[in-house]
Amino acid sequence: MNLKRCFFLFWSCMLIGAAVSITVGLMMQWTDQSFGFMGLEATGFNALMMGLAGLLIGAFSQMGFFAYLSLNYVALGVLRRQYLWNALQAYTTVFALFVLGYILYMDRGNLNGWMFWALPLALAAASWLVAFVKVKKTNATAFVPTMFLMVVVTSLEAWPAIRGDSNAAAILFMMAPLFVCNAYQILMLHRLVASKTAESAAKAESTV
Repeated sequence: MNLKRCFFLFWSCMLIGAAVSITVGLMMQWTDQSFGFMGLEATGFNALMMGLAGLLIGAFSQMGFFAYLSLNYVALGVLRRQYLWNALQAYTTVFALFVLGYILYMDRGNLNGWMFWALPLALAAASWLVAFVKVKKTNATAFVPTMFLMVVVTSLEAWPAIRGDSNAAAILFMMAPLFVCNAYQILMLHRLVASKTAESAAKAESTV
């Protein structure tokens, strides 16, 4: 990707994060009048703060995404076998889901009783859907890396909310935009890279 496409991905991801944060936050506020953000009670101010938080979450998601791309590059260089790296990612994905459920179970005093099993299952199902779409648009080898990104990287990015003195609403408020931003980036990646490859091929043909 060139700088122009990186810039587009960066700002579009931040805007998606803001939109999802506002949507999720207002839904929580409408269903639970006690839900607030940064101590602000007025809906307008809350929406503004939620949007600003969503911009930061979008930028944070982008950092995690490029960190994963760097990790993927290094891991393939070290292991030198795609199937070994995929096996490690698959194991880590399953392990992360169990760890997430265990952490939420141990913290069930501050959370809803169903959170420890509902969130990992929902995350796994939604990640599978994203991976399924990615495979349809690219190839079967993209399934495991996409699952790893959507489960492991999203969980790590949402770690401050998961391990903090938070409730279920706070975890969902942070994890929902992170998940959507990560899904957007992984589904856009092959399109941006393909566009660059097509442009390079066209330039090469024009010089022949």
